[in-house]
Amino acid sequence: MSTLKLNKSPATTDQARQKTVRRLSPELRDRTKPPAKKEVYAEVQQDAGPKEQAPRKDKVFKDKEPRKSAGKPAHAGGRPPVNRSSAGRSEKPRDKDRPYAAKTADRSPVRRPATTEADADLQPRLSKVMADRGLCSRREADDWIVNGWVKVNGEIIETLGTRIDPDAEIIISTYAKEHQAETVTILLHKPVGYVSGQAEDGYEPAVVLFNPDNQWSEDSSGIDFKRGHLRGLAPAGRLDIDSTGLLVLTQDGRVARKLIGDDSNVEKEYLVRVEGQLSNNGLALLNHGLSLDGVQLRPAKVSWQNEDQLRFVLREGRKRQIRRMCELVGLHVVGLKRIRIGSINLGKLPPGQWRYLGAHERF
Repeated sequence: MSTLKLNKSPATTDQARQKTVRRLSPELRDRTKPPAKKEVYAEVQQDAGPKEQAPRKDKVFKDKEPRKSAGKPAHAGGRPPVNRSSAGRSEKPRDKDRPYAAKTADRSPVRRPATTEADADLQPRLSKVMADRGLCSRREADDWIVNGWVKVNGEIIETLGTRIDPDAEIIISTYAKEHQAETVTILLHKPVGYVSGQAEDGYEPAVVLFNPDNQWSEDSSGIDFKRGHLRGLAPAGRLDIDSTGLLVLTQDGRVARKLIGDDSNVEKEYLVRVEGQLSNNGLALLNHGLSLDGVQLRPAKVSWQNEDQLRFVLREGRKRQIRRMCELVGLHVVGLKRIRIGSINLGKLPPGQWRYLGAHERF
Protein backbone atom coordinates (compact mmCIF):
# COMPACT_ATOMS: atom_id res chain seq x y z
CA MET A 1 0.00 0.00 0.00
CA SER A 2 1.48 3.31 -1.04
CA THR A 3 1.71 6.33 1.27
CA LEU A 4 0.85 9.75 0.10
CA LYS A 5 2.87 12.63 1.50
CA LEU A 6 1.17 15.95 1.53
CA ASN A 7 3.21 19.13 1.48
CA LYS A 8 1.89 22.30 3.10
CA SER A 9 1.62 25.27 0.93
CA PRO A 10 4.29 27.89 1.68
CA ALA A 11 1.78 30.59 1.30
CA THR A 12 -0.46 29.09 3.90
CA THR A 13 2.40 28.68 6.39
CA ASP A 14 3.58 32.26 6.01
CA GLN A 15 0.13 33.58 6.57
CA ALA A 16 -0.19 31.57 9.78
CA ARG A 17 3.06 32.90 11.14
CA GLN A 18 2.15 36.49 10.53
CA LYS A 19 0.49 38.23 13.55
CA THR A 20 -1.85 41.13 13.49
CA VAL A 21 -0.03 44.35 14.27
CA ARG A 22 -1.91 46.93 16.34
CA ARG A 23 -1.33 50.53 15.58
CA LEU A 24 -0.37 52.37 18.77
CA SER A 25 -1.01 55.99 19.47
CA PRO A 26 1.91 58.40 19.24
CA GLU A 27 2.01 58.76 23.05
CA LEU A 28 2.48 55.01 23.54
CA ARG A 29 5.06 54.80 20.81
CA ASP A 30 7.15 57.45 22.61
CA ARG A 31 9.74 55.42 24.56
CA THR A 32 11.21 58.47 26.33
CA LYS A 33 8.41 58.46 28.93
CA PRO A 34 7.07 55.61 31.04
CA PRO A 35 3.64 54.36 30.17
CA ALA A 36 0.74 56.21 31.70
CA LYS A 37 -0.39 53.16 33.72
CA LYS A 38 3.00 52.68 35.27
CA GLU A 39 3.19 56.34 36.10
CA VAL A 40 -0.14 56.16 37.93
CA TYR A 41 1.00 53.02 39.80
CA ALA A 42 4.18 54.75 40.89
CA GLU A 43 2.26 57.67 42.32
CA VAL A 44 -0.01 55.33 44.25
CA GLN A 45 2.97 53.48 45.70
CA GLN A 46 4.73 56.66 46.66
CA ASP A 47 1.73 58.27 48.33
CA ALA A 48 0.51 55.08 50.04
CA GLY A 49 -0.77 55.81 53.54
CA PRO A 50 -3.94 56.73 55.37
CA LYS A 51 -6.29 58.54 53.13
CA GLU A 52 -8.01 61.67 54.31
CA GLN A 53 -11.59 62.02 53.39
CA ALA A 54 -12.58 65.31 51.89
CA PRO A 55 -14.87 67.33 54.07
CA ARG A 56 -18.45 66.53 53.45
CA LYS A 57 -20.34 69.32 51.69
CA ASP A 58 -24.00 69.85 51.97
CA LYS A 59 -25.79 69.86 48.69
CA VAL A 60 -27.20 73.23 47.83
CA PHE A 61 -30.38 73.52 45.84
CA LYS A 62 -31.36 76.47 43.83
CA ASP A 63 -33.60 78.97 45.51
CA LYS A 64 -33.40 76.89 48.77
CA GLU A 65 -31.39 77.02 51.92
CA PRO A 66 -28.90 74.26 52.63
CA ARG A 67 -30.60 71.11 53.93
CA LYS A 68 -30.12 70.41 57.60
CA SER A 69 -29.87 66.95 59.06
CA ALA A 70 -32.87 65.77 61.07
CA GLY A 71 -30.73 64.35 63.88
CA LYS A 72 -28.60 66.11 66.47
CA PRO A 73 -27.58 69.73 65.77
CA ALA A 74 -24.55 70.05 63.61
CA HIS A 75 -21.29 71.12 65.16
CA ALA A 76 -18.85 73.50 63.64
CA GLY A 77 -16.08 71.76 61.83
CA GLY A 78 -17.96 68.52 61.31
CA ARG A 79 -18.83 65.75 63.79
CA PRO A 80 -17.03 66.16 67.11
CA PRO A 81 -14.64 63.39 68.19
CA VAL A 82 -16.02 60.72 70.48
CA ASN A 83 -14.97 61.28 74.08
CA ARG A 84 -14.64 57.93 75.87
CA SER A 85 -13.56 59.28 79.20
CA SER A 86 -15.84 58.99 82.25
CA ALA A 87 -16.49 62.73 82.11
CA GLY A 88 -18.46 62.35 78.89
CA ARG A 89 -20.69 59.56 80.19
CA SER A 90 -24.17 59.88 81.55
CA GLU A 91 -24.44 61.21 85.07
CA LYS A 92 -27.29 58.84 85.95
CA PRO A 93 -26.54 57.27 89.37
CA ARG A 94 -25.98 53.57 89.52
CA ASP A 95 -26.65 51.12 92.38
CA LYS A 96 -23.00 50.95 93.35
CA ASP A 97 -22.89 54.73 93.73
CA ARG A 98 -25.91 54.84 96.03
CA PRO A 99 -25.92 54.35 99.81
CA TYR A 100 -26.55 50.77 101.02
CA ALA A 101 -29.96 51.72 102.38
CA ALA A 102 -31.02 53.11 99.01
CA LYS A 103 -30.35 49.77 97.37
CA THR A 104 -32.43 47.77 99.78
CA ALA A 105 -35.20 50.27 100.45
CA ASP A 106 -37.28 49.45 97.36
CA ARG A 107 -36.64 45.74 97.12
CA SER A 108 -35.66 42.95 99.45
CA PRO A 109 -32.41 41.12 98.68
CA VAL A 110 -32.73 37.85 96.84
CA ARG A 111 -31.01 35.03 98.67
CA ARG A 112 -30.32 31.87 96.82
CA PRO A 113 -30.00 28.75 98.95
CA ALA A 114 -26.58 27.15 98.82
CA THR A 115 -28.12 23.70 98.95
CA THR A 116 -31.22 22.05 97.60
CA GLU A 117 -34.32 21.53 99.70
CA ALA A 118 -33.58 17.81 99.96
CA ASP A 119 -30.10 18.52 101.31
CA ALA A 120 -31.44 21.15 103.72
CA ASP A 121 -33.83 18.62 105.26
CA LEU A 122 -30.87 16.39 106.07
CA GLN A 123 -29.00 19.14 107.90
CA PRO A 124 -29.28 19.32 111.72
CA ARG A 125 -31.23 21.99 113.53
CA LEU A 126 -29.36 24.94 114.95
CA SER A 127 -30.38 24.12 118.54
CA LYS A 128 -29.01 20.58 118.21
CA VAL A 129 -25.67 21.79 116.84
CA MET A 130 -25.38 24.28 119.71
CA ALA A 131 -26.11 21.54 122.25
CA ASP A 132 -23.69 19.10 120.60
CA ARG A 133 -20.93 21.71 120.81
CA GLY A 134 -21.62 22.16 124.51
CA LEU A 135 -22.69 25.79 124.18
CA CYS A 136 -25.98 25.23 126.01
CA SER A 137 -28.94 22.90 126.24
CA ARG A 138 -31.53 22.65 123.49
CA ARG A 139 -34.04 24.50 125.64
CA GLU A 140 -31.56 27.31 126.23
CA ALA A 141 -30.71 27.35 122.53
CA ASP A 142 -34.36 27.92 121.64
CA ASP A 143 -34.58 30.80 124.12
CA TRP A 144 -31.43 32.40 122.74
CA ILE A 145 -32.58 32.05 119.15
CA VAL A 146 -35.93 33.70 119.90
CA ASN A 147 -34.11 36.56 121.67
CA GLY A 148 -31.83 37.10 118.66
CA TRP A 149 -28.66 36.15 120.53
CA VAL A 150 -27.32 33.66 117.95
CA LYS A 151 -25.44 34.39 114.73
CA VAL A 152 -24.72 31.76 112.09
CA ASN A 153 -22.08 32.70 109.54
CA GLY A 154 -22.59 36.37 110.41
CA GLU A 155 -26.40 36.32 110.12
CA ILE A 156 -28.74 36.58 113.10
CA ILE A 157 -31.11 33.61 113.29
CA GLU A 158 -34.45 34.18 115.02
CA THR A 159 -36.51 31.28 113.62
CA LEU A 160 -36.84 28.10 115.65
CA GLY A 161 -36.10 24.90 113.78
CA THR A 162 -33.65 26.52 111.36
CA ARG A 163 -31.34 23.93 109.81
CA ILE A 164 -27.67 24.75 109.26
CA ASP A 165 -24.43 23.26 108.06
CA PRO A 166 -22.86 21.24 110.92
CA ASP A 167 -19.57 23.09 110.37
CA ALA A 168 -21.13 26.57 110.32
CA GLU A 169 -19.67 29.35 112.44
CA ILE A 170 -21.86 30.07 115.48
CA ILE A 171 -21.39 33.22 117.55
CA ILE A 172 -23.26 33.72 120.81
CA SER A 173 -24.13 37.21 122.03
CA THR A 174 -22.67 38.44 125.29
CA TYR A 175 -26.24 38.85 126.55
CA ALA A 176 -26.70 35.09 126.37
CA LYS A 177 -23.39 34.44 128.10
CA GLU A 178 -24.28 36.86 130.89
CA HIS A 179 -27.66 35.18 131.26
CA GLN A 180 -25.97 31.79 131.40
CA ALA A 181 -23.43 32.98 133.97
CA GLU A 182 -26.27 33.80 136.36
CA THR A 183 -27.57 30.22 136.36
CA VAL A 184 -26.98 28.04 139.40
CA THR A 185 -26.74 24.32 140.18
CA ILE A 186 -27.92 22.87 143.48
CA LEU A 187 -26.57 19.74 145.21
CA LEU A 188 -29.26 18.32 147.49
CA HIS A 189 -29.17 15.34 149.87
CA LYS A 190 -32.64 14.02 149.12
CA PRO A 191 -34.27 12.17 151.98
CA VAL A 192 -36.77 9.33 151.65
CA GLY A 193 -40.34 10.45 150.97
CA TYR A 194 -39.62 13.15 148.35
CA VAL A 195 -39.94 12.71 144.59
CA SER A 196 -37.30 14.03 142.22
CA GLY A 197 -39.60 15.83 139.81
CA GLN A 198 -43.23 16.91 139.88
CA ALA A 199 -45.34 16.21 142.95
CA GLU A 200 -47.28 12.94 142.73
CA ASP A 201 -49.63 10.93 144.96
CA GLY A 202 -49.44 13.54 147.67
CA TYR A 203 -45.61 13.48 147.86
CA GLU A 204 -43.74 16.74 147.66
CA PRO A 205 -41.03 17.41 145.11
CA ALA A 206 -37.48 17.70 146.38
CA VAL A 207 -37.25 21.31 145.17
CA VAL A 208 -39.34 22.46 148.13
CA LEU A 209 -36.27 21.84 150.30
CA PHE A 210 -34.40 24.56 148.42
CA ASN A 211 -34.77 27.49 150.78
CA PRO A 212 -32.41 29.56 152.96
CA ASP A 213 -33.26 27.58 156.08
CA ASN A 214 -31.96 24.33 154.58
CA GLN A 215 -28.73 25.68 153.10
CA TRP A 216 -25.74 23.81 154.46
CA SER A 217 -23.74 25.94 156.86
CA GLU A 218 -20.46 24.73 155.34
CA ASP A 219 -21.37 25.82 151.80
CA SER A 220 -18.16 27.39 150.47
CA SER A 221 -19.43 28.48 147.03
CA GLY A 222 -19.80 32.12 148.06
CA ILE A 223 -23.15 32.39 146.26
CA ASP A 224 -25.96 34.20 148.05
CA PHE A 225 -29.44 32.74 147.89
CA LYS A 226 -31.88 34.55 145.59
CA ARG A 227 -35.50 33.81 144.82
CA GLY A 228 -34.61 34.03 141.15
CA HIS A 229 -32.58 30.83 141.53
CA LEU A 230 -35.86 28.95 141.80
CA ARG A 231 -36.89 29.98 138.28
CA GLY A 232 -36.35 27.15 135.85
CA LEU A 233 -34.68 24.90 138.41
CA ALA A 234 -35.10 21.27 137.33
CA PRO A 235 -33.66 17.89 138.41
CA ALA A 236 -30.85 16.48 136.29
CA GLY A 237 -31.54 12.83 136.95
CA ARG A 238 -33.92 10.96 139.22
CA LEU A 239 -33.99 9.23 142.58
CA ASP A 240 -36.91 7.02 143.60
CA ILE A 241 -39.16 8.15 146.41
CA ASP A 242 -37.70 5.33 148.57
CA SER A 243 -34.11 6.27 147.68
CA THR A 244 -31.82 8.84 149.23
CA GLY A 245 -28.59 10.58 148.38
CA LEU A 246 -27.18 13.12 145.94
CA LEU A 247 -29.70 14.85 143.66
CA VAL A 248 -28.73 17.61 141.23
CA LEU A 249 -31.10 20.45 140.38
CA THR A 250 -29.90 23.01 137.86
CA GLN A 251 -30.78 26.03 135.75
CA ASP A 252 -27.81 25.36 133.46
CA GLY A 253 -28.74 23.40 130.38
CA ARG A 254 -25.13 22.33 129.83
CA VAL A 255 -25.11 20.55 133.19
CA ALA A 256 -28.43 18.84 132.46
CA ARG A 257 -27.25 17.63 129.08
CA LYS A 258 -23.99 16.31 130.47
CA LEU A 259 -25.74 14.32 133.19
CA ILE A 260 -28.88 13.03 131.46
CA GLY A 261 -28.28 13.56 127.74
CA ASP A 262 -28.54 10.66 125.32
CA ASP A 263 -24.77 10.59 124.98
CA SER A 264 -24.08 11.05 128.71
CA ASN A 265 -21.21 8.96 130.00
CA VAL A 266 -21.00 10.29 133.57
CA GLU A 267 -20.68 7.67 136.29
CA LYS A 268 -23.20 7.46 139.15
CA GLU A 269 -22.21 5.52 142.26
CA TYR A 270 -24.68 3.89 144.69
CA LEU A 271 -24.60 1.92 147.93
CA VAL A 272 -27.39 -0.68 147.85
CA ARG A 273 -28.55 -2.73 150.86
CA VAL A 274 -30.10 -6.02 149.74
CA GLU A 275 -31.80 -9.15 151.07
CA GLY A 276 -32.22 -12.59 149.51
CA GLN A 277 -30.08 -15.25 147.89
CA LEU A 278 -27.90 -14.24 144.97
CA SER A 279 -27.89 -16.73 142.09
CA ASN A 280 -24.71 -18.57 141.16
CA ASN A 281 -23.78 -16.26 138.28
CA GLY A 282 -25.79 -13.32 139.64
CA LEU A 283 -22.81 -11.01 140.27
CA ALA A 284 -21.49 -11.56 136.72
CA LEU A 285 -24.93 -10.81 135.29
CA LEU A 286 -25.18 -7.62 137.33
CA ASN A 287 -21.92 -6.43 135.80
CA HIS A 288 -23.01 -7.24 132.25
CA GLY A 289 -25.62 -9.44 130.67
CA LEU A 290 -29.01 -8.21 131.90
CA SER A 291 -31.74 -6.62 129.80
CA LEU A 292 -34.69 -4.41 130.77
CA ASP A 293 -37.72 -3.93 128.54
CA GLY A 294 -35.98 -5.85 125.78
CA VAL A 295 -32.93 -3.54 125.78
CA GLN A 296 -29.55 -4.77 126.95
CA LEU A 297 -28.01 -2.69 129.72
CA ARG A 298 -24.61 -1.09 129.50
CA PRO A 299 -21.73 -2.71 131.37
CA ALA A 300 -21.72 -1.80 135.09
CA LYS A 301 -19.33 -2.17 137.99
CA VAL A 302 -20.94 -4.16 140.80
CA SER A 303 -19.14 -5.55 143.84
CA TRP A 304 -19.82 -6.48 147.47
CA GLN A 305 -19.12 -3.82 150.09
CA ASN A 306 -20.03 -6.05 153.03
CA GLU A 307 -22.30 -8.99 153.74
CA ASP A 308 -25.57 -7.20 152.88
CA GLN A 309 -24.49 -4.21 150.78
CA LEU A 310 -23.49 -3.90 147.13
CA ARG A 311 -21.67 -1.08 145.38
CA PHE A 312 -23.07 -0.11 141.96
CA VAL A 313 -21.37 2.18 139.41
CA LEU A 314 -23.59 2.89 136.38
CA ARG A 315 -23.35 5.05 133.29
CA GLU A 316 -27.10 5.11 132.65
CA GLY A 317 -30.22 5.72 134.69
CA ARG A 318 -33.32 3.82 133.68
CA LYS A 319 -36.40 4.02 135.86
CA ARG A 320 -35.90 1.86 139.00
CA GLN A 321 -32.96 0.26 137.22
CA ILE A 322 -31.00 -1.01 140.24
CA ARG A 323 -34.07 -2.45 141.96
CA ARG A 324 -35.14 -4.30 138.82
CA MET A 325 -31.61 -5.58 138.19
CA CYS A 326 -31.43 -7.04 141.68
CA GLU A 327 -34.81 -8.74 141.29
CA LEU A 328 -33.53 -10.54 138.16
CA VAL A 329 -30.76 -12.24 140.20
CA GLY A 330 -32.83 -13.10 143.31
CA LEU A 331 -32.18 -10.03 145.48
CA HIS A 332 -34.51 -7.48 147.06
CA VAL A 333 -33.41 -3.88 147.65
CA VAL A 334 -34.15 -2.51 151.13
CA GLY A 335 -32.07 0.65 150.93
CA LEU A 336 -30.45 2.71 148.17
CA LYS A 337 -28.21 5.76 148.50
CA ARG A 338 -26.42 7.68 145.73
CA ILE A 339 -23.06 8.92 146.93
CA ARG A 340 -21.37 10.28 143.77
CA ILE A 341 -22.13 11.79 140.35
CA GLY A 342 -19.05 12.15 138.17
CA SER A 343 -16.40 13.83 140.28
CA ILE A 344 -18.90 15.35 142.77
CA ASN A 345 -19.33 13.42 146.01
CA LEU A 346 -22.17 13.65 148.48
CA GLY A 347 -19.60 13.96 151.26
CA LYS A 348 -20.80 15.27 154.60
CA LEU A 349 -23.88 17.01 153.24
CA PRO A 350 -26.68 16.16 155.73
CA PRO A 351 -30.03 14.71 154.57
CA GLY A 352 -32.55 17.42 153.67
CA GLN A 353 -29.89 20.10 153.18
CA TRP A 354 -28.33 21.57 150.04
CA ARG A 355 -25.40 23.60 148.77
CA TYR A 356 -24.45 25.41 145.57
CA LEU A 357 -22.10 23.86 143.03
CA GLY A 358 -18.93 25.94 143.22
CA ALA A 359 -17.46 27.72 140.20
CA HIS A 360 -14.40 25.48 140.38
CA GLU A 361 -16.38 22.20 140.50
CA ARG A 362 -17.09 20.09 137.44
CA PHE A 363 -18.94 16.84 136.97
